[in-house]
Amino acid sequence: MTGMDAQQQGSHGLRGVLSSAGAYLCWGLFPLFWRELKNVDATELIAHRVVWSVVFLMGLTSLLGGWAEVKAAFASAKLTGLHLLSGALLTINWLVYVWSVNNGRVIEMSFGYFLVPLFNVALGKLVLHERLRRLQWLAIALAAVGVALQLTGVGRFPWAGLAVAFSFGFYGLCRKRSPLGSLAGLTMETALYTPLAAAFLLWRVREGTGALGHVDAWQHVLILSAGVITAVPLLLFADGARRLRLSTIGVLQYIGPTLTFVLGVFVYDEAFEKGRLLSFVLIWTALVLYTADNLRAFAQREKK
Repeated sequence: MTGMDAQQQGSHGLRGVLSSAGAYLCWGLFPLFWRELKNVDATELIAHRVVWSVVFLMGLTSLLGGWAEVKAAFASAKLTGLHLLSGALLTINWLVYVWSVNNGRVIEMSFGYFLVPLFNVALGKLVLHERLRRLQWLAIALAAVGVALQLTGVGRFPWAGLAVAFSFGFYGLCRKRSPLGSLAGLTMETALYTPLAAAFLLWRVREGTGALGHVDAWQHVLILSAGVITAVPLLLFADGARRLRLSTIGVLQYIGPTLTFVLGVFVYDEAFEKGRLLSFVLIWTALVLYTADNLRAFAQREKK
């Protein structure tokens, strides 16, 4: 490799790190955005998120010339069905997330997203029949004990955290089975639910219960920017994923739930009981084992 090639590769990798880190930074700080809209019904916020996302994504698709892929996807009944499912899972994930943030469950959201990579490993075993290494089995077992401690130590079933973990995990599985790129896939699954979301918003307006026209100017700006807020991190992530090794992405993905956890504890002063602390310690330990195992496996493949 020449000096010029090494420099280009380094620049390529740096851009990937910045893109991926930017995506996870946005996701980790999302509670700050949604908490500003605490007085707006969570279901309406998700409807706005769908409608304004599709407006932004259609404009971006036109700019980048991606309509051929989207039109071909809509012509396929199999792809339409797959993205109907992935869109439903994404909508459930968004709805539970926004509701939880605005109802004092930010720490529980971080708990859910810390579980996502471990849940993905379990899905790989159960659905894709992937082989698990010993440390991966141990990581899943520790995470399972951590979830159990949420029940005994906190006394409240962490349904919201588990819902975001399950919905996002199965969403990732659906997207893994789709041949569409990130922009085309997101545009398709958002467009499929736009008529329903738009009809719901129009009904809210007719009933006089809609947010638009009844909130202050700042909240109007936030609602109308929900599409950009949704799409930008996803596009940053897609750019980073193309440029980075999976092992690097695996380490960076903990930026998001870590920031969310910090916000819950230090900004929103949510209760952090002893039982919950023990649960998080077990899950963090599981994540360390999982990450170390991935890095070791990747290093061994590189030597071959």
